[in-house]
Amino acid sequence: MRVTLREVAEQAGVSMMTVSNVMNGNRARVSPSTIEKVQRIADELGYVPSASARSLATKASRLVGLLVPAADEDSLMISPHTMAIVGLIERELRKYGYHLLLRGVAHPDEVAEALRSWSLDGAILLGFLDEEVGKLTKKTIGAVHVVAIDSYSANRLTTGTRSDDFAGARLAARHLLDLGHRRILFAGPAFSGVGVVHERFEGFCQAFADAGAERPGLVETVNTTYAEGHELGLVLRERHDLTAVFATADILAVGIVHGLTETGTRVPQDVSVVGFDDLDLCNYVTPKLTTISQDIARKASTAVSILMGSIEKGERPKQPVTIDVSLVERESTAPVRT
Repeated sequence: MRVTLREVAEQAGVSMMTVSNVMNGNRARVSPSTIEKVQRIADELGYVPSASARSLATKASRLVGLLVPAADEDSLMISPHTMAIVGLIERELRKYGYHLLLRGVAHPDEVAEALRSWSLDGAILLGFLDEEVGKLTKKTIGAVHVVAIDSYSANRLTTGTRSDDFAGARLAARHLLDLGHRRILFAGPAFSGVGVVHERFEGFCQAFADAGAERPGLVETVNTTYAEGHELGLVLRERHDLTAVFATADILAVGIVHGLTETGTRVPQDVSVVGFDDLDLCNYVTPKLTTISQDIARKASTAVSILMGSIEKGERPKQPVTIDVSLVERESTAPVRT
């Protein structure tokens, strides 16, 4: 049987209101000795506060929603990068005493619906287009505090954190250029004039300008999945005269490597490949993947810190917090063959 608040109050010889205040942290008018007594008896009886009752008492649900785009009505877009960051966000929220609820969003208009219907204290948006993030207003999100990860939207209601995508792609292209490559292909999803992929493409192009090389013209539009990367790798050398590839995500790069290998192309002897993310899988594939490391753990902790500041203090940074990146050289890149 679940131990009730009343039982703790009876054992401690105090009112139920006093026990409720102690359990919910409202201890300003409760003496230290009473707090100690109530807490000791609650522990002895095995009392566990009801989450719903605590929400009513504190007028806070202690719930944070993580909203992720769903490809259709049934599936979430759970890439290896997304999976890694979900786990890290949950861990960070636990430190603050909050619980994570994961919700897939198939259509942009469901974002406002999810924010209003869950009794959330806060929400984190992960993987949404900047156009969708930019449309959120105070009316649509209500009292929910919202943070966006990897967003370049100017919406002040969602200011969050992102990696330095421009610098990362610039590092990747510079690495390949320094190895003597000039026919380097950019592989990534379709993009508009703003957003993560746009920033990575601009950084990629900037490296060519820095080196005094002709602006790159080799581009393949491909979704960020292993399957599409593999398909591209199978036909890549038929389509292009190239010596290197920069893929905007590790999972895409790994697919490309495997597709190239199946056609008899050697990586990196014939074609060098660089990814972006530095996921664990980079060390589990052959050859081990050279990539741009973004500090996913720091990105997750920063997002949660911004959200907690907004919820508990009504404060948030005026500009998104940008996380530094670095190049990690492994086995998938080598000097161009003459």
